[in-house]
Amino acid sequence: MSRTDEVVNGIKRMILEGTFKPGDRLPIEKDLAESLGVSRGSLREGMSALSILGIVNIRQGDGTYVTNLDAPQLLAPMGFVVDFQGQGDPRHIHTVRRLLECEAARLAATRITDEALAQAGELLDEAARIAGQSPQDHERIMEIDIAFHRIIAVHADNPVLVGLIEAFAGRTLRGRLWRSLHEEGADRRTHDEHAAILKALVARDPERARIRMANHLIGVEESLYGLPDDGDANAEAGGS
Repeated sequence: MSRTDEVVNGIKRMILEGTFKPGDRLPIEKDLAESLGVSRGSLREGMSALSILGIVNIRQGDGTYVTNLDAPQLLAPMGFVVDFQGQGDPRHIHTVRRLLECEAARLAATRITDEALAQAGELLDEAARIAGQSPQDHERIMEIDIAFHRIIAVHADNPVLVGLIEAFAGRTLRGRLWRSLHEEGADRRTHDEHAAILKALVARDPERARIRMANHLIGVEESLYGLPDDGDANAEAGGS
């Protein structure tokens, strides 16, 4: 194990043991290096690695702090793994996204609050208005899509699941935007599918919520068969 690894593992261990808590300021460099038995150079390298991992936040002139350690932030580095493994066929990523989001919908059906249901309903009302306009604001439609799915994920009440969903869903945006721009009636179908998901959530029906989410995401996956190469899609979408 390298000295850098010793620093990374040492700080992780201290956090797990409760020595450092989210938001805590770490000791000064000299004291921390001594407690870990490493040089200051190795400590700096370890802190840089921990910063990339989302575990610490290095503030120039103010010290180093433990982050809030929320799951989405800690799982963010997994995005590269998703990108690398999904090269050449984005359907693989969409398939995993479907598995995760269907489970989130099932869990959220019995846990989502009335306030969150009302918020989701307001988003869908706005989407319906935009879908009836010409020209349509496709970027706003995507923002609404993201917000709607996030409400469901958050109310599954599982922060690890939220982090995984965000890692995968963020990698599907290009295909979803292409579908909105080029597939006739896609935004209206998406709205209707979202409305069916919301209806199942309002009914507090876990199995129906899971099925409605699966139906929606399978439709998105099927549209990927017409997805152009990256260069073509970026040119057609104005580089979005």
